[in-house]
Amino acid sequence: MGRGIDIRRCAADGRVSPDYEVVVVGAGLGGIGAGIALQRKGIHDFVIIDKWDRVGGTWHANTYPGVAVDIPSLIYSFSFEQRGDWSRIFAPGEELRDYADDVVDKYGLREKLRLSTMIVSARFDEQNSIWRLATASGAEITGRYVAMAIGGLERPKMPEIPGIDEFGGTLMHTALWDHDVALAGKRVAVIGTGATSLQLVPAIVEEVDHLTVFQRTPIWVFPKRDAAVGPLGRKIMGRRRIRSAIRLVGTIATEIAMSGQLTGPTWMVDSTRKLLEVPARRWMRRQVDDPITREKLIPQYGLGCKRPSMSNEYLKTFNRDDVSLVTESIDRVTDKGVLTADGVEHEIDVLICATGFKLWEKGSAPPFPVSGRGGLDLEKFWDENRYQAYQGVSVPGFPNVFMITGPYGFVLGSYLWMIEATAAHLSRAIAETKGRGAIECEISQEAHDKYFQMCLKRQSRNFLFTPTCSGSNTYYIDDKGDSPFRPTTHGEMYWQNRHFDLDIYHYGTPEVSAADFASAAGRHCEVQQAQP
Repeated sequence: MGRGIDIRRCAADGRVSPDYEVVVVGAGLGGIGAGIALQRKGIHDFVIIDKWDRVGGTWHANTYPGVAVDIPSLIYSFSFEQRGDWSRIFAPGEELRDYADDVVDKYGLREKLRLSTMIVSARFDEQNSIWRLATASGAEITGRYVAMAIGGLERPKMPEIPGIDEFGGTLMHTALWDHDVALAGKRVAVIGTGATSLQLVPAIVEEVDHLTVFQRTPIWVFPKRDAAVGPLGRKIMGRRRIRSAIRLVGTIATEIAMSGQLTGPTWMVDSTRKLLEVPARRWMRRQVDDPITREKLIPQYGLGCKRPSMSNEYLKTFNRDDVSLVTESIDRVTDKGVLTADGVEHEIDVLICATGFKLWEKGSAPPFPVSGRGGLDLEKFWDENRYQAYQGVSVPGFPNVFMITGPYGFVLGSYLWMIEATAAHLSRAIAETKGRGAIECEISQEAHDKYFQMCLKRQSRNFLFTPTCSGSNTYYIDDKGDSPFRPTTHGEMYWQNRHFDLDIYHYGTPEVSAADFASAAGRHCEVQQAQP
């Protein structure tokens, strides 16, 4: 990759200079977006690190049958890199992975990649104003700045069910799909009925001998207006103005339908939600023949309390004789299968956990130890003070580190909109620091707290915390009882991340005494041979 991680460069003031100016952790769409944003600010001394052997993040890791984007592909793409040649309106996962690859090549990021490298800790070196990142192999990578581009769908969440580790058959999580496992002719069970299950269940039902779906909480399902994009469609979508116009309409519709839930007046949100629930329940009921099964699949909590999804086939799957829906709670997993609270043991050969990811909970955010100024631990700080970050990007006490997907950064909708906004924010802050001749950039406590209090105030009006959402078991609520989604419109997110007052950050170049200079020079300013 050019420079080796063992090089130590000596700055003029005696401090150690880092291996890279910016270290981007994560080579999914977030890391790719961060790299492009840095380039646009004239910052080219950076590396993008990822534990996987290929870019794409979520779209590389998740390869279960049926995986696809659930926002139209035309919207789920960078605004500056739109495509008109998607195979479907809702593209399959492999196309999103290939899209990430194409963007990497087009923007010259391939040479910036350092793949198959897992970061296990990050520590701020106050003496040298750099971040030291340890890898799983025992090596160290240093950077003046760090951009955390680790997606939310990063750590698979296995269900906490007694006996699950003693299951005698094949056990796997949808995010760690084993393509060597043959499902043909097997008795297969799926735990979970979220968005992933909606895609997986119809994709495997024809292959298995019998499919059992264990449901804790039913999900709102809408018809999926999907279709293949033929030659004519691609020709039309290949025209930039037409494509941009359609994208704009889709963006506005998504803004109203999704972010409007968190920002609109309570009376309007409630009335709109109730108005939409009626035809949604009516459509869902028409998909299922058996009246008992039908009612088990209908949510009793309000629309929008947890992530809804779309499928034309999922509900119809339960009309088949070789598919069982089990709503009794799971008591434990046995050697032969799953024992439910009613005393029935469901014998199976393959147990698939479609149980989502560890998002906002202790031990997962961040996914590795991050130690800031004075040894302040980020996980401990969030655990004791609730999840918080200015614009979802910066936290006081953690200079020179920025997040793409921090708390209160994401507005419900396309993930790519947030990536562009937070990447613009961090690149702007880094460029300003360099322009001022400084080597440290830290958000002020006042600006951070003001933003956090604004989020909490708006959150207090959120219907997620009302009886409407009782029993929804939504991941929209974190382990602190908050909802760390950004309670603003996409327009606010776009503008505020690009036009915040640069003076809300503190910029500094700590003084170095003669003794510190000599110590640093003696211990660190040694030029070692670069590793290939």
